Formats: sequence, structure tokens, C-alpha cells
Amino acid sequence: MRGNEDIRLQGFVGAALALWMACGAAAAAGCDASLAPPTALRSAETVEDYQPVLRACHGEGGAKVAIREMRLGGDDALLLADPTTLATRIERKACWTCAEVEESALSGTRLMRAVDRAAEAPGLTHRSFLANAGLTRGARGGFFTGDLCPSSKPMDRGFLATLEGDATPIGLSISGLWLKHHFADYRWLLDQQAGGKVAITWINHSYSHPYRKGVAENANFLLLPQVDADFEILETERLLIANGQTPSQFFRFPGLVSSSPLMQALRRHHLIALGADAWLALNQKPRDGSVIVVHPNGNEERGLKIYQRDAAAGLLPPLKPLDEAPE
Repeated sequence: MRGNEDIRLQGFVGAALALWMACGAAAAAGCDASLAPPTALRSAETVEDYQPVLRACHGEGGAKVAIREMRLGGDDALLLADPTTLATRIERKACWTCAEVEESALSGTRLMRAVDRAAEAPGLTHRSFLANAGLTRGARGGFFTGDLCPSSKPMDRGFLATLEGDATPIGLSISGLWLKHHFADYRWLLDQQAGGKVAITWINHSYSHPYRKGVAENANFLLLPQVDADFEILETERLLIANGQTPSQFFRFPGLVSSSPLMQALRRHHLIALGADAWLALNQKPRDGSVIVVHPNGNEERGLKIYQRDAAAGLLPPLKPLDEAPE
């Protein structure tokens, strides 16, 4: 009899555990507020009441930091960052218990250390601007990034297809105007990701990526008059969320040109400034830990050819996810 009771008890415990796990998985799935990938371009207006925040949040997913709040499809939602891994996700606000928090309360987290250290990395300091400021090197490995600046040319799908493997980690710096005018290429990227061929980290590269030919760097890109830094940062995030993807905490300045006020704008929005240690088209050689940059937007074939040559010769460090770069 005792044996039968033990068997029944084990069966009950097993069933209860399975039910608990199923309920937990269902709750997690129910908390996901991200939009499905679109078949046609969605307007940034799909994401309403988009605001920067800083809140400590707790829920079934553990401890997270909310850095944005918004309304999606009539529901309140949060852009959450993991304070340890830096991974970001969009979830329903109702799934989390959150409280406003001071930055000092997060000073011991990897998230806040990454934001602070990137803001303090000056790059090359010129009299009126900064060049290549922010995170340029990470821990061991290589961190591949491709910039998608606005372009009249199609994206180089052939090059990106050569990177495909088993969820190959790549960081793509996306500008809002590129997404708006190259939706078919964007959708192709989402299909490659859904097929497990690449794992994309979406880097904010500003909304309009302003540039005027013939204007000196110290007055160009985001340093041009009437540029609204907050709009350039937040509108790209809105557009990306509206079109089914989640922004990371990384931001790369157009032309790698910035200033102290622009660096502080990033810090205020709790983003990590990203530079590059190896811009291949400029003949900069990747080393262990390098943040590598090319332009697969159709405007810089030289860098793509150098990458393919060096990869074939085994001269590149193994690729790692960009979230692993900040120490």
C-alpha cells in the first residue's frame, strides 16, 4: 500500500510541477508586449506616449531596469534592460512591480557601469568635437557591427549572407530613415534572424543621420544646427519597436562624431555610446576584443571585401554578442 501511495504522491507532485511550469511559461508569454514582425512598414506613431524612465522592476522574470515606458495596442508597456546581461525586452507593465530609482542605487550593476564608462571614454578630443568616443573594445573575441546609414543603394544581402551560421552574432546600427526607405531589406533581415541564421543586436544610429557634404566634421552630423538629439535617439527606438524589434542599449553616433553635450544626452537616456576599434575600410586591423565596423548599406564595398578576405584567412577573432563587450 505504501508503495502505491508513494507512486500516487510522485505522480501528483510531477503533475503539479508540470502545471506550475506551464502556467509560468504562459505568464511569461502573456507578458511579452513586442509586436509581431510586419508585412508592411508601420509608422512610429504605432508606439504611443513613449517616454524615458528609470525604474527598478521585479516580477517573475527577476529583477530588471525599465528605461522606457509606452503604450502598444492600448496596453501600457516597458522597455526593460537586464542589469547584468544588458539584454533588453518589451513587456506589459502589468507584469511588473516597479519603483522610481536614482542612478546611484544602480551604480553597482553592470548596466550602470557600462553607461558610465562609455560616457567617460573620450575618443579623440578635438577643440569642438569628439571622434570615436565611447566603447571601442570589449572583452575577448570580436564584436562585428554593420552600419545602415541612409542610402540610395540596396543593402548588400550577399555579404550579410556570408556571415550566416548558427545564430551568428551581429550588431546592426540602424538609422530610422534607412528603415523607412529599405523596408524590404529590413524584412529580409528579420527572416534571416527568424531562421536562426543570425542573432541581431539592434544599435541605434540616430533617426535622420544628418550629413552635409563639404561641411567640416566639427559642425556636421549631429552637430549640425537645429538637430534635436532627443528626437534622433528616441524616434529610432519607436520606429524599431513599431516594426517588431527591440532596441538594445547601444547607440553609435553618425560618422563617429559627437560632443560632450551629445555624450551626456546618451547618458541621460541610459544608453551606451559605441565607437569602433577597427573600421575596416580605413585599414584598421582587428585585434582580440575589437569592435569591428563595416557598412553593408551599399556605400562601402571596400570594407566588406576586407572582412571577407580576413575571415577566409582566419585573421579575425571569433565573433561574440555585442552585449558581452562591456566589462
